[in-house]
Amino acid sequence: MTCVFSGWQRASLLGVAGVAALLMAACGGSDDTVSAGNSGGPGQALPGAPGDGAPTPPALSALEACTALNGTAVPASSLALASGGATVTAATLIAADAPGNTLGEYCQVRGAIAPVDGSAPNINFAVNLPTQWNGKGIQFGGGGFDGTLIDGTETVRFALPGDPAPLARGYATWGDDSGHQSTSITDGRFAINDEALANYGGDTLKKTHDVAIALVSQRYGKALSGAYFLGTSTGGRDALSYLQRWPKDYAGVIANEPALNYTGTRLSNVAVGRALYLNGGAGWLNINKTLLVQKAAMDACDSLDGAADKVVSNVEGCRVGAMQVLASLRCANGADTGDTCLSDAQINTVKTIEQPLQLNYALANGVSVAGGYNLLEGALVAGPFTTRDLGTRAVPGNPATTADANMYVTGDQWVKFFVTRDATFDTLTFDPATPGSWTSRVQTVSALTDATNADISAFLNNGGRLIMLHGLADEVISPNSTIAWYKAVVASVGQAAVDRGIRFYTVPGMGHGTGSFLPAWNSLTALENWVEQGVAPGTREVMDTNAGTYGRTRPLCQYPAWPKYKGTGSMDAAVNYTCEGASGIVQSCLNMPSVATTWKGGNTSGEELSVRIDPATLKYTVTIDASLQRAPATVASGQLVSQGGCTYGSDENGAQFTLTGGGVLAGGVRPLSGAGFLPLVAFQNVSSDYKAVADIYNVNGIQTAVADGSVSVRTGSARLRSSAATWQTCAASASGGFILYDAACTNTTKGYIVWNATRNAFDYYVGGTIAAGDGVLSGSLISGMVNGKPVPLILTRSASAYGMNIYAPQSTTGLAVGAADGAYRVQATDGAQVNADLNGTSIVRNGVAGTLAYNNPVAGVIGASGGVAASYLYNSGLLIGTSAGKLEIGLLH
Repeated sequence: MTCVFSGWQRASLLGVAGVAALLMAACGGSDDTVSAGNSGGPGQALPGAPGDGAPTPPALSALEACTALNGTAVPASSLALASGGATVTAATLIAADAPGNTLGEYCQVRGAIAPVDGSAPNINFAVNLPTQWNGKGIQFGGGGFDGTLIDGTETVRFALPGDPAPLARGYATWGDDSGHQSTSITDGRFAINDEALANYGGDTLKKTHDVAIALVSQRYGKALSGAYFLGTSTGGRDALSYLQRWPKDYAGVIANEPALNYTGTRLSNVAVGRALYLNGGAGWLNINKTLLVQKAAMDACDSLDGAADKVVSNVEGCRVGAMQVLASLRCANGADTGDTCLSDAQINTVKTIEQPLQLNYALANGVSVAGGYNLLEGALVAGPFTTRDLGTRAVPGNPATTADANMYVTGDQWVKFFVTRDATFDTLTFDPATPGSWTSRVQTVSALTDATNADISAFLNNGGRLIMLHGLADEVISPNSTIAWYKAVVASVGQAAVDRGIRFYTVPGMGHGTGSFLPAWNSLTALENWVEQGVAPGTREVMDTNAGTYGRTRPLCQYPAWPKYKGTGSMDAAVNYTCEGASGIVQSCLNMPSVATTWKGGNTSGEELSVRIDPATLKYTVTIDASLQRAPATVASGQLVSQGGCTYGSDENGAQFTLTGGGVLAGGVRPLSGAGFLPLVAFQNVSSDYKAVADIYNVNGIQTAVADGSVSVRTGSARLRSSAATWQTCAASASGGFILYDAACTNTTKGYIVWNATRNAFDYYVGGTIAAGDGVLSGSLISGMVNGKPVPLILTRSASAYGMNIYAPQSTTGLAVGAADGAYRVQATDGAQVNADLNGTSIVRNGVAGTLAYNNPVAGVIGASGGVAASYLYNSGLLIGTSAGKLEIGLLH
């Protein structure tokens, strides 16, 4: 006999689990489905299924199982978010040999999710259920302002030619139209309705997911064995929004060129429009001027990666000279004299496109910057590789049309319908940096639509895996916003968690589905292998699919690396490229913040100080906060000059400044008198919680005697206690020496610390007790935090001596050999500024080789011998050395 169900009318009484049990118990499952291949869990036989001694009833055919879904009603109570429930409007079995079908036999399900607000549109959804099911599912994100049904039959974005679509690979797939219907993905009118806007912001994704899961369970009689989310552009934002809000629903996510800082992107669109069109269109660039800018940038930067191939790979190296390139295009006297140069207003427009947009208020998750576009580093907004441009007229329409700058069209729609909800509003009167009375509305919209929450620990802790890809020449969604979010994630969850669960690839020459290099690779297979087999993707290879350069390959490098040509062999073959990190060809600093930033730290004379750098001008100030040598608030100022990578020359008697990951700065400041400089180290993030820095440490330092000016290095151990804000040092002898920490050590000093909010540092006291407050104030403790790990910096200022000590953990297991591997830029108290490279048990410092012995003489210390004689500590990217009366501070660079 044939078992037929009449749809959800019966199933809805049971819920998803009940549906599965009912189908399996009554019909014995389906012999046309494929097992998930696991034993136990979702793929195992359910009670009443064949194999447990029960009679085996006839199975539903694929046609019967598909037809049974027609008319299914999923009640609102089955969805996690409020809705009016869902209804399947059509369920059609598509035969494997149907005309034009390359996806195999599948059940094509279409339906709608009703809104709570009767005036809001439905969410139209698509679910596809293959007869030969692999046990897994994939949700697809949308694009632009959406409005078009994502039907789940598409291939993976940027897949290799000929790769089968996920549905053809046996995946159940689903998608939706984001909760409104339109013929244009730049139509923002739907956002006037609150529920439609919330749906677009991400609610629709969860609603569609929940409906899809219910239909999968009804069709197959069992739950998914695994699921993935794939999205590009707005779909990339969808992917990140989903894992931030519902971190346990998907095991793996691919987010291509994600519009994650969605509100910042639209505000940037408006800023570009205002630069183009205010003042009678004085800042507008026609096609010839736009091409002029692009050619100048390409001529200056094409070969910085070693290959003249019309692809700017060394984007940050290119950025170093970007303003000079732009300045060279200025018309005489700044007036517009034709298509061979730019007026001052047009130069300002290019800067507006190029540079980050700084907001005078915070968007969701504290974001206050929208990334600029790499127009002066290879991005193309005109010409043969893109259909987008800066428009054909200097006075835009209201509303903007395709005759106007592509960047401005979406910004105009956003202001009219997301923010002001006034279709006649003049967007050029809207100041994105300071929106005035519209500020709170912008923030409300941001909370609904942005995917910028950097704390994705719940997703990563659940074993989630994320692959992100962004083109460095993207002219629609700034890759710099994606880079900023990635850095924020590292700061939030730590590099180790990021390394376990995220792979972020940047692609030179790739625009927004455009550009001089269009990559293709097996991203879904890479994700499957990572999630299901534990094989994490590393550097991959991508193929260019542009017609003129079809088939050339490049390495797909993990951020911040980029493809560098080796200098020999075909420039079209990936094998002849390396993924270049922070060394090699001149490259501006990836660790430089995008806005003026202050670091807190001190120098080797025990002076507590603050360093502030403006990345726009590279001007800096060093302010003395506490000192024995000079008055507080003494200021030194100067100009930094890039020397490649993250090293800069300065005006401090030749001192170089270096920035490393995690917000650490090393440099120097002129002494009160005389030549040379005092090495300094400072941190972008410091902690006021003494418990955060509590641990047992090794110590490297230097001090100067007040009486006679004699200098000596200090080595030993120390403990900062979490039970009370107290400290203790131990040394092998009265003059110092490394020693395993022992609370009963003979050569010891004790004291306590008290937070000083005025100076953003701890005051440290020698002797006495906190309760009595009778210790002797003897200096400062800066609790630098680098990717969540403490780097204690102690600045000594006492009646007898002044100096600096830097701590690194002394663990019972010590450091693994190679734990400090890397290339360092080193500052030393003898004035040396050199490179040091550590590799396993070898060190090369300033061209001289030495041998390293880890955990010698005690755990956590690295002894160097041979040509390099020193004792090194390592802590969060800092290499701290003592040798022959000098202290060295090295930063990974």
